[in-house]
Amino acid sequence: MLATDELTDAQWQIADAIARQLVLEGTDVNELRKATTYLRDRQNEVGAGKKFFDYLKTLVRHGNAIGHSKRTLGYYQSLDAVCNQYLDSYQDDAERMLYILSWAARLVQYYDKGVPTGEIEQPTVQSEREAEIQAITQANKFEVGQEIAATVAAIKNNKVTYEILGTIRLTRKEPKLAEKLTEGQEISVLVEDIKDDGSIKRVKAIQ
Repeated sequence: MLATDELTDAQWQIADAIARQLVLEGTDVNELRKATTYLRDRQNEVGAGKKFFDYLKTLVRHGNAIGHSKRTLGYYQSLDAVCNQYLDSYQDDAERMLYILSWAARLVQYYDKGVPTGEIEQPTVQSEREAEIQAITQANKFEVGQEIAATVAAIKNNKVTYEILGTIRLTRKEPKLAEKLTEGQEISVLVEDIKDDGSIKRVKAIQ
């Protein structure tokens, strides 16, 4: 089982968002626990993540027949929707997905019993990429006119994608340079524009 410090900030946000959403929709936490148990029992199988999502869809299809109350189908639909929204990119990492869901179940109990539902805000979640870019932006003060080392990450027709600091990727048309550059090549770029949050909006190659 993963240690708590092995989850990224973005993954903790996902666990929190799942919990908030389920509480807002009045989903029975026991149904979340049952789904989590299903994944736990199969986490070491090939394609465990996909099987989990197929399982959720099966619950939705047959909810009226297997549900123990009139509300059960709604619980299944809520679980299916929230998992597809937040966990789709983790289908190939069943262990991490299981850990996120386990913490989400604990947070549901906290929000359900410790916090009035009216005080729970609609969750917002950063993607892993957004979190990485934010961290890079906070650690570096970018300025228009600044020269930065970059790597040519991809070339498609006359469009070149530059990777900066191993995380930020920006694409621009380079009709005069595209044929001269090669993927993996180190190059210097000039910052042409900055976003309101301080991140780089546009760069151009220094010829």
